[in-house]
Amino acid sequence: HTFTENTTFTFSNPPASGINGGFKLLLINDGTGRTPTWPASVDWPNGNAPVLTTASETNILVFETFDGGTIWFGFLSGRAMA
Repeated sequence: HTFTENTTFTFSNPPASGINGGFKLLLINDGTGRTPTWPASVDWPNGNAPVLTTASETNILVFETFDGGTIWFGFLSGRAMA
């Protein structure tokens, strides 16, 4: 996803509970410092969403669920990838 405005994300169609499912999300900032809003179901390490770069760089995030999308575990995999 390339940011052109602040963006609210929703995650849909998770696998059934008991089946692992996940995806990677590449976020490219347009240099303006856009803000993502994450679903309330995302559980971040230490309870805090990562700080993303504001330059025209790519951030890579990984999301995993095991319970049908009730909880998505979110992780920053790469920051400021040029």
